[in-house]
Amino acid sequence: MTDDLEQDKMDTLVATAKSVLGAVPFVGPLLSELVGNLIPNQRVDRLTKYVKELEARLSNIDRVKIDNALNSVEGIDLFEEGFVQASRSLTDERRKYVANVVANGVDDEAIEYSESKYILKLLQELNEQEIIWLRFFMVPTISGDEEFRKKHRNILEPVRAHLGSDERTMEKASLQNSYKEHLERIGLIRPHYRMDSNTGMPEFDKFSGKLSISYRDLTPIGRMILKQIGFN
Repeated sequence: MTDDLEQDKMDTLVATAKSVLGAVPFVGPLLSELVGNLIPNQRVDRLTKYVKELEARLSNIDRVKIDNALNSVEGIDLFEEGFVQASRSLTDERRKYVANVVANGVDDEAIEYSESKYILKLLQELNEQEIIWLRFFMVPTISGDEEFRKKHRNILEPVRAHLGSDERTMEKASLQNSYKEHLERIGLIRPHYRMDSNTGMPEFDKFSGKLSISYRDLTPIGRMILKQIGFN
């Protein structure tokens, strides 16, 4: 009985995807193979939600552009990557990000399909907190972006640790720093270091022993990711 229900879900998903992507012969088999071989049955519900998100975005795109994508190897690869990532997405917000990247990759003639797939790969490396921090650096001024900062205050509120801090505060501060350092490592934000006005040399943080950071801002690829996932 359970197997029949899962098969019904898969059949419904494939039918929905075919209606979204058009009557292209390989779409059904492609999605069936993905669901059968790469994506566990319990994730079919996630894909169903994703297909609906994708439909909403593709409905505003010229049909010729969609056909061009579906008739190219790189375009199919982009759609496939979107399906795989959507199946792993735990939140509706993440599925929206993936749908935005795929749809923008189809619609924007200035972006290669392979570039959109690369954006998806970078997005896959980020957790929800890191995406919020990346968005934070889009408007880094203290007085700006108040609504966003208030909404995500539990994540963006600075956690300051010192030698006398309790263990939990130290852990939270380390986690917060690690999010920013990860964004730096993969090239999405860049640090600007404090300089000693007398010596002209970089200053060091007394607590961590690392170079003291004055501020961080987005790199071009960091700004591109935000644009592609829907933060304009």
